[in-house]
Amino acid sequence: MRHVHIYLIIGALLAVGLFAAPAQAAPVLCEKYGATTVQSGRYVVINNVWGADTAQCIDVNQSGGFTVTQAAHNKPTNGAPASYPAIYAGCHYANCSTGSNLPMQASAGGFGSLRSSVSMTYPSSGTWDAAYDIWFDPTPRTDGQNTGAEIMIWLNKQGSIQPVGSQVGTVNLAGGTWQVWFGNIGWNVISYVRTSATSSLDFAIDTFYADAISRGHAQRSWYLTSVQAGFEPWVGGAGLAVNSFSFGTSGGGTDTTPPSTPGNPVASATTSTGTTLTWGASTDTGGSGLAGYDVLRATGDTFTRVGGGTTTSFTDTGLTPATAYRYRVRARDGAGNLSPESGTVTVTTLSGGGGGSCSVTPTTQNAWDSGYVIQPVTVTSTTARTSWTVTFALPAGHTITGMWNAGYTVSGGTVTVRNLAHNGAIGPGAATSFGYQASRPAGNTQVPAGYTCA
Repeated sequence: MRHVHIYLIIGALLAVGLFAAPAQAAPVLCEKYGATTVQSGRYVVINNVWGADTAQCIDVNQSGGFTVTQAAHNKPTNGAPASYPAIYAGCHYANCSTGSNLPMQASAGGFGSLRSSVSMTYPSSGTWDAAYDIWFDPTPRTDGQNTGAEIMIWLNKQGSIQPVGSQVGTVNLAGGTWQVWFGNIGWNVISYVRTSATSSLDFAIDTFYADAISRGHAQRSWYLTSVQAGFEPWVGGAGLAVNSFSFGTSGGGTDTTPPSTPGNPVASATTSTGTTLTWGASTDTGGSGLAGYDVLRATGDTFTRVGGGTTTSFTDTGLTPATAYRYRVRARDGAGNLSPESGTVTVTTLSGGGGGSCSVTPTTQNAWDSGYVIQPVTVTSTTARTSWTVTFALPAGHTITGMWNAGYTVSGGTVTVRNLAHNGAIGPGAATSFGYQASRPAGNTQVPAGYTCA
C-alpha cells in the first residue's frame, strides 16, 4: 500500500489559470484545483483534488486554515489518495505566497531558523492521513515537479494506509517518536509517521531535513521550495481541518535554550583511512527536543562540519594515512539552537594496515622515466587469516601492466589486490608477498602510496 504524490495536468491547469489566486479570497473552494490566498497573500490554500474526480469542498479560514466540508471520495487504500487539500508557504507549480523567502538553499545561514507550526482537527470517520508535505529541489525551482526530496510528516492517520516505500528505521525528533519510511517515485520520499498521534506540531524544518540528509536521502545543497500542511483522504474526509498554520523564522516557537554540551568524543577502530567516534549524549530542556549532532573536524586551526546524525556515534572515512585529525561535537535542537562544542580528541591515522592486525610494506625494486616495479609488497598478519585484500591509490596517468602472486581490479583510481588460492592463508606473525609493474607519464616520479590491508 502506498500513496503517490504527483500533481497531474499542470500545464493545462496553468494555461486556463486554475492555479491563479483570486484577488478576493473565496470562503469556499469546490473547484478541483481551486486556490486562494489568506493573510494578504502570506499563505495559499489549495483544494487540490489531484487523484480523483469525486467532489470535495473546503471552507477557507482567513486567519490561516480551512475545513473540508464535503468529500465524496472512496479510493482503494492500496493506491494513491484522492487529494491533498492544504495550506502552504512558498511556491507550488508557479503559484507562490508572498514574503516566504523561498526557495532557500538548505546550506544558507537562515535555513536553520526556519520553523513551522500547525494545529489540526480530525473526524472519527473516513480513511486519511494528516501530514506536512515539504518539498526540496536541486535548483531554486518555483514551477513544475520538484525532483529532490519530499519530506512527509504524518501527525495522524486513520485506516489501512502507509507511506511510499518501506520502513527503514525509528527516530526521536521534535518531541515525538517517528517511524521512518523511504521510497523513490522519481524523487526521494522520506516519511515520518508519529507512533502516537498528535493534533499539533511546532518544529524547525531542519529537524527532519537533517535526519534525511544523515540517511543519505537528501543534500544540503538542495533548495526548500514549499512547506505545506494538509490531508490525504482516500475515503471520506469531511471534517478534517487545519485550525492554524504558521511558517517563518520563529514559527510561533519560543525555545531559545540550547542543548547541553555533549560528552567529549572518544576514538576507536582507527585505521589508516578512518576512525569511529562516540560521545556522551546531550539533553534539551527548551521544549523543542534534541534534533541531532554535528561532528566537526580540523587538521589546522579551523573546524568544519564533516557529518553527524541523531545517534551518539559517527564513522569518518576517506582519511589520509599517518595524519593527525582533531574532532569536536555539538548538539542542536528542534529550534535550531546549537550547544557549546565538546572538548577535542586528537586522532592520528595509522601509516598502513587495518587496525594493527594486518600491515603492508611495499618496496620499490626498480624505477625509470616511464615506469617502475614494486616488489616485494609484503603482507604481514599478527593473527591467523584465510584471505587478505590490499588497496592503494594509483596516481593519475599510471597503469598497471602486470601483477604476480595476486589478482587485482582497478576502479577509478583505486587498485584492489586479492590473494590467490595458494597464498591466502597467513599464520600469526607470518607474511606473504606479491609484486607488480606499472607505467607512468614521462617525467612523472610518483609511485603509489597509502597501502591498506584488510
